Amino acid sequence: MSAFAESLSKAWELVLSADPVLLHTAGLSLYVSGIASLLAAALGLAFGAWLAVASFPGRRLLQGLMSTLLALPSVVVGLVVYLLLSRSGPLGSWGILFTPKAMIFAQTLLVLPVIAALSQQLVGDGLREGGDQLRSMGASRFTAACLMLMHERWAVLTILLTAFGRAISEVGAVMIVGGNIDGLTRVITTTIALETSKGDLPLALALGLVLLGMVAVVNALIAGVKTLQRRQGMQGRCQA
Repeated sequence: MSAFAESLSKAWELVLSADPVLLHTAGLSLYVSGIASLLAAALGLAFGAWLAVASFPGRRLLQGLMSTLLALPSVVVGLVVYLLLSRSGPLGSWGILFTPKAMIFAQTLLVLPVIAALSQQLVGDGLREGGDQLRSMGASRFTAACLMLMHERWAVLTILLTAFGRAISEVGAVMIVGGNIDGLTRVITTTIALETSKGDLPLALALGLVLLGMVAVVNALIAGVKTLQRRQGMQGRCQA
């Protein structure tokens, strides 16, 4: 217990002193996960909105696949991206394996199903309630779906924050495609795994505290967004 308390005390000192290694690792994690979440949002929101209103053979099968991919293991994503970006892979000419770009690619694929599936459900539920009114005003199916996303902007923000939380806490995919290279591709989660295996518990705990802080901020933002959403709904009902 004393060893744990000592390691925790040193870890807290590293956090308070803004240790350069700590700051660089945290900054790279925010950069990789932030860019990946934005890319996945641009693709996932559009795809989810389209899937909610599209009509074609195999639509239910595709929806089931998207639901399955919600639980997609990160190591599987890492393996697929590694095979794609390796020298013998179809995207090997890009030359981005073991770089932050490869990590962004992997995390984008990891959180894309989350955003697409949740936004598809959000749009579908919304259109069942107000879709007829939008279509009576001349909006096409896809336009109505996009308008519903704009109307449910607080719920969309919750989806994006949830995706970012999954990305920032992921370790398997970035370990495989990034290589955990010191000063280049070493993020919080991979550094925690490495430093724990090396026995450097203070740094591992310090990074764990930073990661917990990031997740806590994301959870607080989600709670705040839900509160604003409820207040907005109450104000709308009162005005009606």
